[in-house]
Amino acid sequence: MISAGKKLLNLMSVLFLMSCVGSSVTTTTDSPPAPGVARTLAEQRVTAISDVVYDLFFHIPADNTEAVTGTLAATFELSDDSQPLVLDFRVPADHVLAVTLNGAPVTHDVVNDHVVIPATALVPGSHTLGVEFKSADTALNRRDDFMYALFVPDRASTAFPVFEQPDIKARYRLQLSIPEHWQALSNGAEVSRHADPDRATMDRLQFAETLPISSYLFAFAAGDLQTETAVRDGRTLTLYHRETDPERLARNRDAIFDLHATAIRWLEEYTDIDYPFGKFDFFAVPAFQFGGMEHPGAIWYRAETLFLDPSASRTQELSRASLIAHETAHMWFGDLVTMRWFNDVWMKEVFANFMAAKIAGPAFPELDLDLRFFQAHHPAAYAVDRTDGANPVRQQLDNLRDAGSLYGAIIYQKAPVVMQQLETLLGEDTLRNGLRQYLAQYAFANAGWPDLISVLDSMSNEDLTTWSQVWVNEPGRPRIQARWRNDAITVTQRDDESDRSLLWQQPVALALGWEGQVKEYTVQLRDRTATLNLKDVEGNGPPDFVLAGADGVGYARFELDNSSRQFLLGHVHELESALQRAVVWQHLWEDVLENTLSPMAFYQTLLTAVRVEQEPLLTQQVLGLLRGVWWRYLPAEDRADHVAELEQTLWQALARASSAGQKGAYFNTLVDITGTASGLAELEAIWRMTRDVDGLPLQEQQYINLAEALALRGVAGAEEILDRQQARISNPDRLNRFRFVRPALSQDADQRNARFLSFANLENRRQESWVLDATRLIHHPLRAGSAVALIRPALTLLEEIQQTGDIFFPLRWLNATLDGHSSVAAWTIVEQFLEERRDMQPKLRAKLLQAADGLQRAAR
Repeated sequence: MISAGKKLLNLMSVLFLMSCVGSSVTTTTDSPPAPGVARTLAEQRVTAISDVVYDLFFHIPADNTEAVTGTLAATFELSDDSQPLVLDFRVPADHVLAVTLNGAPVTHDVVNDHVVIPATALVPGSHTLGVEFKSADTALNRRDDFMYALFVPDRASTAFPVFEQPDIKARYRLQLSIPEHWQALSNGAEVSRHADPDRATMDRLQFAETLPISSYLFAFAAGDLQTETAVRDGRTLTLYHRETDPERLARNRDAIFDLHATAIRWLEEYTDIDYPFGKFDFFAVPAFQFGGMEHPGAIWYRAETLFLDPSASRTQELSRASLIAHETAHMWFGDLVTMRWFNDVWMKEVFANFMAAKIAGPAFPELDLDLRFFQAHHPAAYAVDRTDGANPVRQQLDNLRDAGSLYGAIIYQKAPVVMQQLETLLGEDTLRNGLRQYLAQYAFANAGWPDLISVLDSMSNEDLTTWSQVWVNEPGRPRIQARWRNDAITVTQRDDESDRSLLWQQPVALALGWEGQVKEYTVQLRDRTATLNLKDVEGNGPPDFVLAGADGVGYARFELDNSSRQFLLGHVHELESALQRAVVWQHLWEDVLENTLSPMAFYQTLLTAVRVEQEPLLTQQVLGLLRGVWWRYLPAEDRADHVAELEQTLWQALARASSAGQKGAYFNTLVDITGTASGLAELEAIWRMTRDVDGLPLQEQQYINLAEALALRGVAGAEEILDRQQARISNPDRLNRFRFVRPALSQDADQRNARFLSFANLENRRQESWVLDATRLIHHPLRAGSAVALIRPALTLLEEIQQTGDIFFPLRWLNATLDGHSSVAAWTIVEQFLEERRDMQPKLRAKLLQAADGLQRAAR
């Protein structure tokens, strides 16, 4: 038996030898791999490497300033030894502590974010590559008393050496060393836990081996976590959380479990495949930077979306149900079958959103699901497709390091519309049968859009290749007009890009109104024009209005004629169909953006709708459009003239509302727009709890929102309000967030500017959702004048933010910076930056063009 001292001495000797070999300057290849994962590298590796198993160990100290360290043993089959072996590891070279191949030290280089083993050290066959390393914190999201890994799309390589590409799936065997009072979860079930023999006050946890998954789907979390467990349909579900309000937890607990069970049951039936990944856990992450992330067996959610307040509207409840259904659908669409390369990342998102719409709807029979689909998808997709930065659904990707730039409304919102068009074209049964065959054929493997089209082509007589070229491979949307002439309606489409002349084949629904009667028709638009003869239709001459896209399915810039626009401005609230009202609101908003309708005329029509609209989904849409036109398109002097009337109208609507959810929607809008002294006094009385809002129980977050709104408007005693609110906050995560954003609420512009400029330091950007909250406050329209000088620094930081931030952060950073601005001065700064930086990475430039579109329109 060897003493502990001798063991340590022997280990140090081996590691010293390994580090000496590893630090050699031998050049393993004349052309070292480029930074990131080039597609050429990925294509070479996937043909040479198979049957990968990662044995991973991480030591996670309680002190988040101490480095996370670990070891890797990667076992794999190598079929081609003509090329160097390249693992991806995006850390400083000194984070690679030792490297072995099949148990012996091996010469290696650490270059351009890779660990490279020379081809001369390789032979075909089975190998085990060992690495001792220090992790970067980039993707580990370490907080004071918890952490969570988030590796999508290409950040696993910041934590450990890995073949980071979606088509090299692997099995993971994970061990963690964590503080003894912490809990942990990962993709596999926890199979053992005991005191760590090498570290006092630490426990060693072993997790079960996973099924084959892509590296972006591997995950683990640890910290001071609580758990709730439930059994549904014979399956045990576990919720990990940090919620400190027992009533808030109890109020939402059963619904969260039930929604997951419903989604699993529906997907098993639709796909004809049982849930494929064994255990099913999820973690409600405070201030999570996404809505959710679909790690099999360990889904991450934004806690604030799961734990709803009593005043939550049915729309918010449906949003939660849709989110849960979306992440659950990923277990089949994205996790079981994964794209070969991230240019097809949209495929997993389109099916997750498309299935979520089918799954969540039946639990809300009182809501118009067609209306909900339209509202959830078309406006957000149009917001990108109308810009100079529009991108296609399926995009080119040459290097995985740029994969984050692919994400956005086109893959999340437009793609489900495209899939709805495809389902209409093929039929619901054909699409379902094709998806079943596709999932069964590629289970635990990889497939791309051409593979799915091949399956569907075999079941249909439609020309799906041509259809796909227009809808999937090209950006933008058609312009469609429907015009009455000589007892006929002619529907015409054109492409804004004159050099393309694309045709978007789709059915176009028409609604025609005569003296309060609305008649509906459908035209199959398979060419540039289609004509509908209405000679035999009863009516008194030309209709009062012609509404194209009336069913919320068609996708286009549907242009109203002048007489239809004027009629609908005065009568939109009289349309019987809620869906048609929603479509009209979208058409009118597009008219405002294209300067064919004045913002004030639109505002007045919206104000009428606030008084009369009863449909909850329409109320949300109207209030959202109201806030949009109020802050960006109405001049400050117009807002000053109309704010008292708007406040009064909203208070009256709140009093009339029959549900807490509806009252909450009006109240939140009041908090956003109130500007009169009397209105602010009312809000302050509510914040001080000397006045209640009848029928609306307020929760901690709503009081926080009130305090921030009052401080933003510079009410007397603003600092005292913030002090008292800070003392009131009981939840530690909400308290930390409040402390972080508080400088952004200062009455001193220098303090606000200093908070914003501090974000140039990466360490101050780690908590991205807090950074965005602070940025929105600093650039609020009420403070846009003092913040305009911060636009250029924000744009200058953009490329670094893309390199260091999570996938949604660059666009959200731009939106948080620019959304509060509408001045010519602000647009001039953006315009000059675009002119000076013509060499900017094209996809990032497109994000800036998308984010700046509203500013450009407001400043014209």
